[in-house]
Amino acid sequence: MEIGTYSFRDDLLYSKTHEWVKIEGDICIIGIDDYAQREIGEIAYIELPAIENTVKQFELLCQIESVKTVLDIFSPISGSIIEANSEIENSPDLLNSKPYDSWICKLKPSDLSEKINLMNVEEYVKYIKEMTTKP
Repeated sequence: MEIGTYSFRDDLLYSKTHEWVKIEGDICIIGIDDYAQREIGEIAYIELPAIENTVKQFELLCQIESVKTVLDIFSPISGSIIEANSEIENSPDLLNSKPYDSWICKLKPSDLSEKINLMNVEEYVKYIKEMTTKP
């Protein structure tokens, strides 16, 4: 689904802070969306979350640095980190060029019912439209 030049996938759930999550069985894959990567600009560095760390929904997961700012990334769902994407650690610009293929981490969720606090693509597109049209 698209809004102007932004692109969003319909097989993901989204948070208000522009992270996405893909639920595959009992694993959640987390990344940032097209809107977030454009807002932050050219990504220069990512501090990946540590494996085996536990995170709570909407708490700090990691940080991304661009040439102009630092962006806090929040976990869209609670759980334990089981894998971090070393490919983006070495090439953080992949988050700009392929935001939906370049995930940040995978986690084992502690409570999948938390997905009710996230938005599907239709709800998220509506949220982005409202957010970008405010004076």
